[in-house]
Amino acid sequence: MRTWLYAAVAVALSVIVGLVAAQTGVWPWQSVSGNSLGEKRSEVMRKNITQEPRKVLYYRAPMGSPDTSPVPKKDAMGMDYAPVYADDAAPGAGAIRISAEKIQRAGVRTDVVKRMTLTKTVRAAGTVTPDETKLAIITTKFSGFVEQLFVATTGAQVRSGQPLMKVWIESPDVLAKEVDYVVALSGVGASVTQAANNLRLFGIPDSAMAEMKRTRQAARSIVINAPIDGTVLEKPAVVGMHFAAGDILFKSADLSTVWVAAQVSERDLPFVQQGQKASISFTDNPEMTFQGEVAFIYPELDPATRTAQVRIVAANPDGRMRSGQYADVRINAVAGDIAVLAIPESAVLDSGARQIAFVAKGNGVFEPRALVLGRRGGGYVEVRQGVSQGEHIVVSGNFLIDAESNLQTALGTFKAEPPR
Repeated sequence: MRTWLYAAVAVALSVIVGLVAAQTGVWPWQSVSGNSLGEKRSEVMRKNITQEPRKVLYYRAPMGSPDTSPVPKKDAMGMDYAPVYADDAAPGAGAIRISAEKIQRAGVRTDVVKRMTLTKTVRAAGTVTPDETKLAIITTKFSGFVEQLFVATTGAQVRSGQPLMKVWIESPDVLAKEVDYVVALSGVGASVTQAANNLRLFGIPDSAMAEMKRTRQAARSIVINAPIDGTVLEKPAVVGMHFAAGDILFKSADLSTVWVAAQVSERDLPFVQQGQKASISFTDNPEMTFQGEVAFIYPELDPATRTAQVRIVAANPDGRMRSGQYADVRINAVAGDIAVLAIPESAVLDSGARQIAFVAKGNGVFEPRALVLGRRGGGYVEVRQGVSQGEHIVVSGNFLIDAESNLQTALGTFKAEPPR
């Protein structure tokens, strides 16, 4: 009897020593100096005071099953039910709390809701055309024949005053005016100035009149010169051909500046204004861009394509932009004249029926907001209702947050009330 009593006491002492050692971290066989034991006990007491145990509301089954339990248990596969803590519960109506590990893995990033002036890039297809203000049509005000060509090919570069061709004058009226001019030079008849002006009315150049003044004879053939610097675009003139007054013999253009006729869709027209900058690129070399400016917006709308033509003026000093070339045009338009509340487009989750965004409330809490959106531009969208200036909006990783929110909502339908 006494032996059994001693054994029971020994076992009880061992249990007590084990419990004390587990709390203090000090075992009887360890060397303890000074007040180490007291310090260990104080530390344990502080931990017990400052770290209250997390309250478990209930346990939910693993693998997404809706089953719950008020006490720990295992499922049919031997997997432990996961505890649902009070501080993990939804922090507010519709809000969701996500762990820091999930936030980091999903790459969640936020941006600040702010006021800004929205910009918009309007894209359009265009065609390069000559600058109409720098076109020249070479013709005559009399009939005749082409005797000689000094510029025989299209595409040739010509300078102002450069001879293009020599023509033989057929018109009796022009020949009569030349005789009047020669007579006036001799001091007989009309004044020299009046006679010279009569010849200019028929397009006779000053160089031809200077030759008549030198020879004192009417000129049967005259030389036609280029009126401007440029490139020969058309050359109907051929040696020996007969031409009537007004027939086109040459057509040239100064291509150092060109027009790009861009076809802008009807929905984008309100954003396009004169003076806006535009970039122009081509399929043969998309990396090379040219800069231009919106000069005119034509008032007509094509009923078939629902587009309007916008004229863009662009410098072409090296001639790389060619007349008739197709171009890809980007106009830097302004989506609005005043600053509006805006968020990045990536922050918006659009289901078609509604648009939402998640606002970061801190400590892993995210709150969904229904949005009323407005204009878009430059990667941003106007928000007319749903968020406030200065709030932090999720711009990356919001699909994970949305999926987690939907999961918690689905689980909530199975466990409207935690088990008792």
